[in-house]
Amino acid sequence: MQKPGIPKGTRDFSPEEMAKRNYIFNTIREVYSLYGFQQIETPAMENLSTLMGKYGEEGDKLLFRILDSGDNSVDDNVLSYLTNELVENGVVDKTNDSSGNKSYFADPNEIRKFLNERRGYIAREIRKTQEKGLRYDLTVPFARYVVQHRDELTLPFKRYQVQPVWRADRPQKGRYREFYQFDGDVVGSDSLLNEVELMQIVDTVFTRLGARVCIKINNRKILTGIAEMIGAADKIVDITVAIDKLDKIGIDAVNTELAEDGISAEAIEKLQPIIKLSGSNDEKLATMKQVLAESETGLKGIEECEYVLNTLVGFSLKNEVELDLTLARGLNYYTGCIFEVKALDVQIGSITGGGRYDNLTGIFGMPGISGVGISFGVDRIYDVLNQLDLYPKETVNATKILFVCFGDAEIAYSMPLVKEVRNAGIPAEIYPTPAKMKKQLGYADSKNIKYVAIVGSDEMEQEKVTLKNMETGEQEMLAVSEVIERIK
Repeated sequence: MQKPGIPKGTRDFSPEEMAKRNYIFNTIREVYSLYGFQQIETPAMENLSTLMGKYGEEGDKLLFRILDSGDNSVDDNVLSYLTNELVENGVVDKTNDSSGNKSYFADPNEIRKFLNERRGYIAREIRKTQEKGLRYDLTVPFARYVVQHRDELTLPFKRYQVQPVWRADRPQKGRYREFYQFDGDVVGSDSLLNEVELMQIVDTVFTRLGARVCIKINNRKILTGIAEMIGAADKIVDITVAIDKLDKIGIDAVNTELAEDGISAEAIEKLQPIIKLSGSNDEKLATMKQVLAESETGLKGIEECEYVLNTLVGFSLKNEVELDLTLARGLNYYTGCIFEVKALDVQIGSITGGGRYDNLTGIFGMPGISGVGISFGVDRIYDVLNQLDLYPKETVNATKILFVCFGDAEIAYSMPLVKEVRNAGIPAEIYPTPAKMKKQLGYADSKNIKYVAIVGSDEMEQEKVTLKNMETGEQEMLAVSEVIERIK
């Protein structure tokens, strides 16, 4: 018999693990709500045409394609085309009766002949309507959502979304093929206050989670200015893709990749001081103003970064915000400020990222709508909190009290008490079948249940329970109202 398993790059999650993940989800959800964001969801799969061409050449290679959707229907566009062709070629005669209703008359043999001649086109069109893929991220589906539901939205629209995404990447530590993202975006506003608020959200989330992080910021306009300055403006995509790998492969490998992409040795040499630039945020900005003095685009990027950084100073964030000129974010749709968050106490890739995209909705027929967003990498955050043991104890221990079971009379007595405890908002269980005390206490211990309620003849006679603290071993007989107060 074949041993069961799951695909590489995916994971199962136990109840304890889900409790931890829900702690992360709930923390992020609460912070987003504080800033007026509303939740949406989109399908796991999108039409492949929606996804292709939005993530760059490398991103497109990582799309999971659905080879056979099982959908053999013909969409309305194909049907409309065939109807018009049948009429225009005289295969079908169209007339209107006195009421204005259309009637169609045709020779079935002629229709069969016509369709047979166009069999190839029909097959291609049907196949095209079936081409679907699993979503690579939540941003492009969100752009599609905005365009599709434009008449229902009030701009600026602030949304958050937590769902799994899929990438056909090589699985490794901290990198999965199926993982969750928790996105927040603002569309319909080009104000840099949105960038400021998103950085506040990032800072608040990781402060609440107890993880020390560094928030890195850069601007794609600065990178464009750098490309112009080194004489490689037409290679901006290659430059950003290569620079984005600096932390993973090192400066020498980045330079090799740049050379392989056709960037001259002279241009690569001019790039080195910028990649290695150090100092405070103000010092870096001052240097880059001189370096990019001839680039209007580059200076605009510096101005935008300067505004965001200076405004954040007034909010006294708990985590460091660093201008990182090597930060590139490989996705092609970013046009302004870009962000990444790195954990300071765990070696792992970025755990949050995002940026400004000025015209992502334009590719879906709605130009001129600017947006900015961030994405929390929930799976990596989960790994960070696991390594640092940052979960509150009550997060994992859901059940607070277990009522033990000795027989039918005890069950009948305990059930109303269990209901009263639950009505007070305390998670409670009752052991389902009579069993030895040792077994029931072992069950409570294995689930880290702190309190056990013991019911026997004495307790029922006095209308009380004996409350046992599993951590200290202490026991006392209490009324259920006292039990509730003690646990709370």
